[in-house]
Amino acid sequence: MSRVGGRRAGAVAAGHPATAEAAADVLAEGGNAFDAVVAGLLAACAAESVLTSLGGGGFLLAQPASGPPRLFDFFAQTPRRREARGALDFHPIEADFGTARQVFHIGLGSAAVPGVVRGLFEIQRSLCRLPMRRLVEPACALAREGVRINPMQAHAFRIVAPIYRATPEARALFCDADGQVPGEGAVLKQPLLAEVLEFLALEGDRAFYEGDIADLIARLCAEHGLLERGALAGYRVMLREPLAVDYRGWRLLTNPPPASGGLLVALGLRLLEATAAEATPDLHTLVEVMAETEQCRREGLETPSGLPALDPGLVARHAREIEGRLAAHRGTTHLSVIDADGNCAGLTASNGEGCGHLIPGTGIMLNNMLGEADLNPRGFHRWIPDTRLTSMMAPGLLVAPGGERIVLGSGGSNRIRTALLQVISRLVDERLSLEAAVLHPRVHPEGGHLDIEGGFPASLVEQLVRRWPDHRLWPGSSLFFGGVHAVAERSRGFAAAADPRREGAVRFVD
Repeated sequence: MSRVGGRRAGAVAAGHPATAEAAADVLAEGGNAFDAVVAGLLAACAAESVLTSLGGGGFLLAQPASGPPRLFDFFAQTPRRREARGALDFHPIEADFGTARQVFHIGLGSAAVPGVVRGLFEIQRSLCRLPMRRLVEPACALAREGVRINPMQAHAFRIVAPIYRATPEARALFCDADGQVPGEGAVLKQPLLAEVLEFLALEGDRAFYEGDIADLIARLCAEHGLLERGALAGYRVMLREPLAVDYRGWRLLTNPPPASGGLLVALGLRLLEATAAEATPDLHTLVEVMAETEQCRREGLETPSGLPALDPGLVARHAREIEGRLAAHRGTTHLSVIDADGNCAGLTASNGEGCGHLIPGTGIMLNNMLGEADLNPRGFHRWIPDTRLTSMMAPGLLVAPGGERIVLGSGGSNRIRTALLQVISRLVDERLSLEAAVLHPRVHPEGGHLDIEGGFPASLVEQLVRRWPDHRLWPGSSLFFGGVHAVAERSRGFAAAADPRREGAVRFVD
């Protein structure tokens, strides 16, 4: 869904109409872009429950109207211990995308220290105008009154249905009497979530990390998990300087290391410029660049500082390797907001797929970040204790030579980096409109395999499959290829585009 507006008070693009409406409501009431993303993400916990949760983590790219940009890192942190007192609760389930399957690991042993609650409170204290008790109101109403499940959310529930049947508590909240996850048209109510949000708005984030909720988490994980009070009490939001990369006169500000998604998008732009300096890159070039950035990730070049991956000599080497070849779900959600004062906010958050366990008495499912292969590329149980996990999430601010600003980001697990790279290239190289760039079909190379979304000309698909014999042709568009939601500030007003792959929604505020 997309729209172009005249002079308005702000624009929102998000993954669900209720999320977008919550953000727009606080803008209309005098809140700024940061109020909007906080209220929007809280609402998403009720409306997009399979994608995000207070038990997960995320990032905010904040560009205040005055002052430098900042990246709020409130992603998940590894526990302080690596062994459970009893048998570690850590086991695989298979997510069914229909034409593809992916294994995730769940259980109490897959839960990392969650950062969403502390992150949202830190954003509210630093940048917002409205009190937290106002920002939780839309989410509380949605949780109590219920949210009607739309086709995308129903599909997402079906993909990871084994997680929502994994424990009696999860089944009781999310499944019907027959153990079926919510289908299209069902109404999902979460009254306990509403109570917890109101409690936190009064007591603050310390209640989650040092008080009653911390006690509940520690008791839940005491025998078969890894989370304990010390790790929760020690959790801090990290403020970072955004990673900046220039591309054909445009500038992208995005998520810096230790997250890897922004760095890999930045590396992809450098490689595109090196391999197609004078011309618009064709689809073959895009695919090869994305495959090369994946190889960089496998080689560990994005960590720990990220600087080596953008070294000109390294870019040139990988560009030569690409040139030699040219002839031949996690659940994540994103909100983009720009307000009338020029504040820009891009917030991406995830619960992984969820670990299957709820914090007792809260309705909050903990994340399974320690069970995500994307976040553990060198293998499970090899993480360093008390360390921020890396992430593919990459909220970004794209600035045109003339000053136009576009806030964008995506969900989609390991497809985040390829979705964003393709949308940015369509905007910069092909000068497509915001809507056209988001709607354009996508590809995703990984591990020598190429996924090709429906919508490309048959002749182009034939050329691709000759180069990539290991491939999958998707019959149409799919949430597998990410969900890019973007807003733009232009001289004539605002524009916004929300990805129909994830049934996104846009709102303008007068």
